[in-house]
Amino acid sequence: MRPYLPWLIALTLLAAVWAWFSSRQGFTPPATFPVPTPDDAGSKPPPAGSEVATFGSGCFWCTEAIFERTKGVKSAVSGYSGGAVPNPSYKQVCGGDTGHAEVVQVTFNPAVVSYPELLEVFWRSHDPTTRDRQGNDFGSQYRSVIFTHSDRQREQAESYRKTIDAAGVYSSPLVTEVVPFKVFYPRT
Repeated sequence: MRPYLPWLIALTLLAAVWAWFSSRQGFTPPATFPVPTPDDAGSKPPPAGSEVATFGSGCFWCTEAIFERTKGVKSAVSGYSGGAVPNPSYKQVCGGDTGHAEVVQVTFNPAVVSYPELLEVFWRSHDPTTRDRQGNDFGSQYRSVIFTHSDRQREQAESYRKTIDAAGVYSSPLVTEVVPFKVFYPRT
């Protein structure tokens, strides 16, 4: 049995639940999707222990719940990133004037789940073709964004984004931003 097969089965079940929920929100995840292979993790071995990834895909509570259930994820913490206001409150970010996105900072064991596999979870769990909107939530705080913590993460995110667009998975091109990580503020 391939070591990622139980994870893939769990992800498929989660995708089915998400598809049901999303259909009520006007978004249906694609039926076909390019799946990362072990080679997509790159030729360099992942760092020992833990790695951090930061994703923004709309409402952070929904995103946090999805990543918390992913095998290999040690923690998923909701917060804010990408703006100019230090230590913003939820109310400030909801106002749309801080420049921050609602994000989830994911600490994961790269020996159990690879960064490309987390990217797959990210792109399958929201509509990455709508700018500054997810379901009924709209504004730049709900943008589709990946804050990369290393050159390796940036390269993998950009490569996977191109693969998804080239495969024609969505009827529109991805609008997901891939930007360097600067700071994360946990939800207050």
